[in-house]
Amino acid sequence: MKFRNSRYMFIRLPLMGLATLTAVAAWGLGPNGGAKSATKSAASAKSAAGKLAFSDLTGKAYSAQDIAAHKASVFLFVSGQCPVSNVYTPRMNALAAAYGAHDVQVFAVYSDRQESALDITRHAREHGLTFPVVKDGSNVLADRLGAKMTPEAIVVDATGAVRYRGRIDDNAVATRVTVHDLGAALDAVLTGKPVAHPEMLAVGCAIRRTATPALAKAGVPTYAQDVAPILRAKCEGCHRPGEVAPFSLQTYAQASAWSVDIKRFTAGGQMPPWKPAPGFGAFQETDVHTLSAVERNMIAKWADNGAPLGDPKKIPSPRKFVQGWQLGEPDMVITPEKAYQLSADGDDVYRNFVVKSNFTEDRYISAVEVRPGNPAVVHHVIGFIDSYKQNGLYASEKLETATKDGQPGYTSFGGPGFVPTGMMGGWAPGNDPHFLPEGIGTRIPKGSRIVVQVHYHKDGKPETDLTRLGIHFCKGTVQKAVAGGWAINFGIKIPPGDPHYKAEATMSIVEDQHLLAVTPHMHLLGKEMKVWATFSDGSEKPLVWIKDWDFNWQATYVLKEPMALPAGTKLHMTAYYDNSVQNPRNPMKTNLRSVTWGEQTTDEMCVAFFSTTKDKEQLNVASNIPPKQTASLR
Repeated sequence: MKFRNSRYMFIRLPLMGLATLTAVAAWGLGPNGGAKSATKSAASAKSAAGKLAFSDLTGKAYSAQDIAAHKASVFLFVSGQCPVSNVYTPRMNALAAAYGAHDVQVFAVYSDRQESALDITRHAREHGLTFPVVKDGSNVLADRLGAKMTPEAIVVDATGAVRYRGRIDDNAVATRVTVHDLGAALDAVLTGKPVAHPEMLAVGCAIRRTATPALAKAGVPTYAQDVAPILRAKCEGCHRPGEVAPFSLQTYAQASAWSVDIKRFTAGGQMPPWKPAPGFGAFQETDVHTLSAVERNMIAKWADNGAPLGDPKKIPSPRKFVQGWQLGEPDMVITPEKAYQLSADGDDVYRNFVVKSNFTEDRYISAVEVRPGNPAVVHHVIGFIDSYKQNGLYASEKLETATKDGQPGYTSFGGPGFVPTGMMGGWAPGNDPHFLPEGIGTRIPKGSRIVVQVHYHKDGKPETDLTRLGIHFCKGTVQKAVAGGWAINFGIKIPPGDPHYKAEATMSIVEDQHLLAVTPHMHLLGKEMKVWATFSDGSEKPLVWIKDWDFNWQATYVLKEPMALPAGTKLHMTAYYDNSVQNPRNPMKTNLRSVTWGEQTTDEMCVAFFSTTKDKEQLNVASNIPPKQTASLR
């Protein structure tokens, strides 16, 4: 007897490092996780389950008699602030519908201490939860059932015995789920069979239990004096209301509630999301949001000791952020003419929106600033230039014309689906917009199409987005245009099962140039990429080294100062790939095959892009700034 629904899947999320959670052992709570009862053994939890008594948010009471009246009860521990929990809500609804017809009752249990009844009601309504919602304010249910994470499923049979505890399924990518653990457990309970795997690792966010605030002790870091300054400087830019992070870290209550996860993700290097290896290359300081070993250790010691507040008078003042456009009012705003509609669950979407520039002459831009329309789902944005026509149509227009899904733009993976004339910059969480040095501009040929690629992550409910690009044209005389080059290896052929495939490429500098930025690029099998320059005298300079490649956190790395590249310099790139079943991001784990160059999710790429200027170039182009305007989709 099978009741499983194909929609019970797991979706990849990047925020707070969640893109890597399928490979993280996230079972333990840590000292801030709650009372002693939270660490009960499975046997103890089984005995407690038969004594359950609680009420849902409508006031309806439930007791052991209600548990006994059903073949099985499922307690789904959730949180409105945990992005992993959020993406599961469509599957939770599907599960409740599928198994409800077979005498299974389902409850959504909110145990996080900082979520009010109003927060919970709003979240349940927005995510369309179709089953009873419970506020577990004192962690009674979480403690008695031994729940530690969100999302976490606990199955209780009619006798009150806990028959299953753990994850809902096995994969962070919706289309790659191979094991429906919760469904299998329910099938076993309903057919009177033993559950094959009664306890599986739950992956997500630690439940933020109600706890007595820890007292400051000698030698123990406090929030006020030690941790708050770190969070202000390195985290608050994204972790504040209206920004891309799923929760705020601006107050002690917020930070202490998340202390276990803050420790876990900062210790593992997932947060802040800065990928370059320290000491290998120098970048714009406003982009670098990394933590020192001293800062990571301080956060860990603070969390391990119960996250003490300390002297409230020593809490630094909140940062002041510029409202609206960070670089000031742009000269031109690029925006789609209608919003993109994003479904509640499924794979990430890379949507490309094609915009007519309407330029009657070449233009030079100094900066591009991205304003995500819906920070909850916009992960990163890249602007491409398309200026080559074939048979009367630009490449991007052909791709858009071929798309017949009723939505603006077209979908691709990784790149824009064509070879761009150039790039206009972009945005990722934590990256600040920059003006190019005076006299340097990015050229947009007249009549070109501008392609805005938006990478969307789904959050468990239907969303809409209308992301905008603010364009700042060069002021004064433009002397140099940003040029592009690359070290590229089209010949990659990654054997099935190879966990450390090596690929290399070199770009030779034939005339004196200056390097402005480096953009490494691989797909899901990528593990590592190292890029450096070798000069004609044999000396070397590091450019960038990504030791733990993550497709969700790729970026353009702007050098702290332009680097001189005399003729004869060689730019080298070495990359490694993992095409084994041990790679949690491998899209072909269940059907390994040789992987070559291509645009699809299951293909790979191997390239380092370089943004440069030519030393001898003297354009002497006077800026001709058009009136402020808005460009939109056709």
